[in-house]
Amino acid sequence: MTNETALDRPRAAKSAARRKHLLDTARNLFVDQGFHQTGMAQIAAASGIAVGQIYRDFANKEAIIAAICETEITAWLDEETLSAAVAANDRDAILAWIERVGFEEPDCDDRRLMCELLAEAGRNPAINQMHTKVDMRLRDSLGAALGSLAPAATAQRHATVADFIIAMSWGMVALRELSPDSDHETLHARLSALLRQEVAALED
Repeated sequence: MTNETALDRPRAAKSAARRKHLLDTARNLFVDQGFHQTGMAQIAAASGIAVGQIYRDFANKEAIIAAICETEITAWLDEETLSAAVAANDRDAILAWIERVGFEEPDCDDRRLMCELLAEAGRNPAINQMHTKVDMRLRDSLGAALGSLAPAATAQRHATVADFIIAMSWGMVALRELSPDSDHETLHARLSALLRQEVAALED
């Protein structure tokens, strides 16, 4: 190991910590006041990181939200767990993964960020492009799960069940925001039962 390599490690750790602090701060601002109302100057002021440094790390505000979403979608999809379940042909584990992705209810901040991004996707081409990539990644994972459970079913049937799962997932997010006093646990159980019926029909 060279001295230069040894010296690079603290710098890399410091850079990673600065980046995480910036993303955490920006995320909080996006949740509290919306993407459209949050500027780079506000992110700089709240994070204590100079605007010039922010622009060295991120080209623009859209790049910041893309980095936030990349981290969160990776954790949410947990593709390694799905890959292991598919490789083992573990039906119960695959179903558990599908139910978690489809019906695990995000917390209040996550819901607000999701709704904010969905609204922004309709007016910001860069956010729309990012949302499209996230949607494709989700559909690829759902396709792998459903394809493993029902390899004889057509791609169109897989896509229809994936649409069903995604629609229910967004519906639960909207219901939690719009009707927080609804009986979400009962609805969750009902939707899970419907999902299992759809998967069983797909397998048949």
